[in-house]
Amino acid sequence: MPFFILLLGVLMKKIVNLNLIVLVFLLTGCADNLTFAQAMVTEPVGFWYGFWHGWILPFAWVWSLFDSDTTIYAIYNNHGWYNFGFFLGVGPITIATAKARRKRKKVNIQK
Repeated sequence: MPFFILLLGVLMKKIVNLNLIVLVFLLTGCADNLTFAQAMVTEPVGFWYGFWHGWILPFAWVWSLFDSDTTIYAIYNNHGWYNFGFFLGVGPITIATAKARRKRKKVNIQK
């Protein structure tokens, strides 16, 4: 019985992780793409768009490798606030990567 419970727990964790990955990829599709001509007449985007584009950066970047129409940065932004939001959106990814590297180094040192 305990083996079955452990197996069920592992499967549930994998299903949750897979659902999160699928959700992020679906939300990445919300990123818009405009031509330069369209961007010239579009109202510039600000902080929240920058934050969202920073948050989905890894997924949009991978997608952009396979689709030349996908970009990772809005060209029609208001500069300062958009850049600040983009920076804050990328922040959690950078911090998580740094923590993972630090944790891995501690494990290697203890061995």
